Amino acid sequence: MPATVIRMTPGGQLPVPKLAARLVVLVAFDRDDGGTLRPAFEPREMPDERRAIAAARMLSHAHAGVVAWARDANVAEGEYGPPEVLYQAGDVPEMD
Repeated sequence: MPATVIRMTPGGQLPVPKLAARLVVLVAFDRDDGGTLRPAFEPREMPDERRAIAAARMLSHAHAGVVAWARDANVAEGEYGPPEVLYQAGDVPEMD
């Protein structure tokens, strides 16, 4: 039976697997009495891009603006990639 080889990092540490994921989010906006855009609800994490786009299209008829976006995320490390807009309609604030 062959031996199992575990390769250490140059610093002598065991490698830690990254828990990378694709974060997909949907949020809609309405205007308050003063005309300021406000989130219509808390941002919703969506199961995949296709469903986020479909939901955003439906919501776009009932809100001042809607955006579905995604980003790569390594939640364990607190690392997030840049946001990628999947669908946007109407008025939405600038994304950071």
